[in-house]
Amino acid sequence: MSNLTLPSKPGTAATGQNHWAETVSVFPIYLALAKQLGIAIPFSQRKLPEAPDPQLSNQVQSWLDDMDLRVLVYQLRHLLQMTTMNASESSLQSLIERHLRKPAKSTFDRDKIDFLLVQYFALCAPAKIYHKRIELTDVAEVMKPILGEVAPAPLSWCEPLEVMIQSLHSFRSVREILKTNFIEQGRRVKETAGGMFYEPSALLAFIRFNFILRRTLIELMHGDLIATRAGIAKLEAYDVHVIDCRNTGLSAAEPLSKVKKLADDWKQPFQKEYTERSVNQAFDKLLGLRADVDNALEKAAAKISDRTVIESAKGFTLESQKKIAVAPAPLSATRPKDSVTDASQKTEAAQKSQAPLALDFEACMEKIWEQLIATPPLHGRSMTTVKLGETRILLSSWEVSAFVSETGIAAEDLRRAVAARAMVSTATTNAKERGHSFALDKALAVGRVEASRLQERVDVAKQAKDTEAAVNLGISAKRLLSALDEAEKL
Repeated sequence: MSNLTLPSKPGTAATGQNHWAETVSVFPIYLALAKQLGIAIPFSQRKLPEAPDPQLSNQVQSWLDDMDLRVLVYQLRHLLQMTTMNASESSLQSLIERHLRKPAKSTFDRDKIDFLLVQYFALCAPAKIYHKRIELTDVAEVMKPILGEVAPAPLSWCEPLEVMIQSLHSFRSVREILKTNFIEQGRRVKETAGGMFYEPSALLAFIRFNFILRRTLIELMHGDLIATRAGIAKLEAYDVHVIDCRNTGLSAAEPLSKVKKLADDWKQPFQKEYTERSVNQAFDKLLGLRADVDNALEKAAAKISDRTVIESAKGFTLESQKKIAVAPAPLSATRPKDSVTDASQKTEAAQKSQAPLALDFEACMEKIWEQLIATPPLHGRSMTTVKLGETRILLSSWEVSAFVSETGIAAEDLRRAVAARAMVSTATTNAKERGHSFALDKALAVGRVEASRLQERVDVAKQAKDTEAAVNLGISAKRLLSALDEAEKL
């Protein structure tokens, strides 16, 4: 048990009306927890009155204290991450302050505070946090309503957290994280801290570490998920119905429909106790699932000729077929054969070969779509290149999936982000290498509009707690902004 508490901020003493207002704010969360866990609720009302009643106040406080002893941190995590309870900044702040204010804190209280602080940070941080390098000053700014003004000075005993953060920045796959014991190391630092854990500077360090670890796990996990789902879609296109799933711990003949459901179920967050062992087991299954899908793809590809593979890929999704079908035909295909002489045709072709590629937004999207459908990326590849004129555009796996296997608002947002980036990059290349800047202003205008739109979509995804979409859209937005910065320097 720890008797240390966070130093009180001026004007925030939880006495009288202020204390009751905090109770009213957290009461719905405790009601939801009781309902979720099947715990009896000794009150008929589901909303507390604004004015405190001494008898009712004592009853409610006693029940809340009992709930604190019975509710485990993973159960609290499940409620906040799976319901709209997490959307209330004020309720979350009140819940944190309730636990921080306890004169004696158990390890259960400490773990809840640890989780709630990073949950508050994730809720209140600006969208750019999802794709920037996070410093202690960033955390201090977001946490100011709870922790007050804190000088984010590094603490020597928190140095192990910083070492792990530096390693996380270099990881490229879930497997690399699984080879570490970072979750357990972080827990050991927290446990050996004792009362020092509640020092404001220490809380900032743990919030930063927890958020970066969680963000890295999510980003890398989604990379594997996207590759797995794209692989399943290809197997469906190859007319494969059963695959060997022994790496996942299943049978040697599992229906592809079941495998697809397993991949889709990974949209849900962890609902059990969050330990290094449980995380490793969960991600081992994910890696096993991807390995099974990859192996099935190799076997299926070996049975199909190169021509059959290309034709199958062209019919990869009904949506992509429609997009290609309505794409404008090349001018050379619509021009009457007898409209020009052979000599003039050769002259025109020579002029076109020297002219810069000037594409509008829709043309960029169509050309990217055609390349990805005609030549599907190899499974397991994290980056894919498409070429527009002399400009090469790198696409991440989730951006590729948005073109070839996914539908919905998020996929459309990603396609627009890639098309805008391609348009800006192409115009930039033409301006740099050939001095043709006539298309640059138009590309910049389109890019700025799409960048602004994309930032709004990131905010929407973040508010909806769609972490996958927020992370992916955030990274794609950052790449578009980088392309705009380069173009604006010309």
